[in-house]
Amino acid sequence: MVSLDLATGKPGSENVSTSSSDKTDLIGLERPQIEELLISFGLGEKEARMRTRQLWNWIYVNGITDFERMSNVSKVARELFHSKFSLQRPEVISEQVSSDGTRKWLFRFVDPANPTLPPVDVETVYIPEPSRGTLCVSSQVGCTLTCTFCHTGTQRLVRNLTAGEIVGQVVMARELLGDFPGGERPMNGLVPGGETRAITNIVMMGMGEPLYNFENVKNAMLIFSDGDGLSVSKRRITLSTSGVVSEIKAIGEQAGVMLAISLHAVRDDLRNELVPINKKWPIRELLEACRTYPGVSNARRITFEYVMLKGINDSDADAKELVRLLANIPAKINLIPFNPWPGSPYECSDWETIERFSDIVNKAGYASPVRTPRGRDIFAACGQLKSTSERLSKKERDALSAK
Repeated sequence: MVSLDLATGKPGSENVSTSSSDKTDLIGLERPQIEELLISFGLGEKEARMRTRQLWNWIYVNGITDFERMSNVSKVARELFHSKFSLQRPEVISEQVSSDGTRKWLFRFVDPANPTLPPVDVETVYIPEPSRGTLCVSSQVGCTLTCTFCHTGTQRLVRNLTAGEIVGQVVMARELLGDFPGGERPMNGLVPGGETRAITNIVMMGMGEPLYNFENVKNAMLIFSDGDGLSVSKRRITLSTSGVVSEIKAIGEQAGVMLAISLHAVRDDLRNELVPINKKWPIRELLEACRTYPGVSNARRITFEYVMLKGINDSDADAKELVRLLANIPAKINLIPFNPWPGSPYECSDWETIERFSDIVNKAGYASPVRTPRGRDIFAACGQLKSTSERLSKKERDALSAK
């Protein structure tokens, strides 16, 4: 394992947020928002549309952090951009590199609604593989769900991340991985075979429950998939939810990305313990939302994530019930060997048990790959992410705001 201390960039921010210098951060804004701002600064509608296209291209295709690099834009326009806008990057507090090549960054953000509050830290993970490079992005600082097998669940929710902070993780990761034109790769063999990008896939599987931050996550994913910008195919963007049934249809209709479900149990009594949100939306309701997910088909299957816990949910009977539950749902099942963390009450299932479970599911016609644990030595694996940020009490927030 290699650990590096870095200091680069500045905190990210949200939709139409301003800094102390009254500059609006462009990262995370939708194109109509940028256009409206330009019109408010005195540009005509036609020029505002043109300048928005130019800004979008330079920010998300070329990865600029300095408006002076916009070589096809007039000096007058560049001066306007410089006076009114900023291009924030999160501060990189640390970077860790696993023995298997996985990278974990700790990014620091300032609350755009109240910059007097202490900054918050989030973890973002990059997983290089021969056929793809996956970036695991966080949607919240901490989490409210308290899933008992997940380290993030032991950190109380601090706040939602803004659209700009979610997009900022991707933009900063692309910069650090040399994914923008002229960038330098940090290590040999980083780019997956046949690809020109280090980041080919994005998964909303980091810290937090994405559907409890619906609007910001949706807007960020639309920026990820914009063909004139970051241009990641919606079939390569996956949102993972623990089962916020009320928002599943809406995210499918409005974002059109792939869906993953953190299932982990086939009985309500056990899932109530492992994934407490099940008490609000039990398995039957969750699976019905999956059957009617917009666009679901054999070509766009839903992924069901199932962490393998020794003696808890890994019996042959559990495997057979899982197959029964998923009948008529185009699905694949990711079996996840439990990744331990300090104080965790569970053990990982024996490898023979995992293989037998996988065989039962496979023979029933479902793909059931066993997810190879990645980044365990730097606590970057599934269920291991946690930052040191903590929610402040109202008294503490008020005291800081008064300063």
